[in-house]
Amino acid sequence: MKHWPFTVVNDCGKPKIQVEYKGEVKTFAPEEVSSMVLTKMKEIAEAFLGTSVRDAVITVPAYFNDSQRQATKDAGAIAGLNVLRIINEPTAAALAYGLDKNLKGERNVLIFDLGGGTFDVSILTIDEGSLFEVKATAGDTHLGGEDFDNRLVITPGTRDQEKI
Repeated sequence: MKHWPFTVVNDCGKPKIQVEYKGEVKTFAPEEVSSMVLTKMKEIAEAFLGTSVRDAVITVPAYFNDSQRQATKDAGAIAGLNVLRIINEPTAAALAYGLDKNLKGERNVLIFDLGGGTFDVSILTIDEGSLFEVKATAGDTHLGGEDFDNRLVITPGTRDQEKI
């Protein structure tokens, strides 16, 4: 947290972030920050499609708990979206994979998502007609690309350097 360009503050038991913008200190809830991103994405989608966007399906990391999923729904509402569903990112990857396939019979699919800061895995069954069923999902918030990067940073003259 010491390298973050903002300060985390306690606001009546809830975490908020404080930033200085144009000489003024502003405080935001996580949902507000997420809603800013969603608002921008909504604007980009509307410009591309040439029509207004109201409904949305939003993806979240597989490790998100119920309160984080609800906060994401709230962020969507703040952004002016009707959130139809919140789905796990690995599930979204499986959907993207299976929608354009003309599958015959049932297939089990393993979705492996090693992100910059997390690791998520989902197992899905895709049936004919693009019917998807999530069998299992799991994640590790302490394993991702950043963790590998940190292990690769070696200080000259240390025991870590000798191991290589």
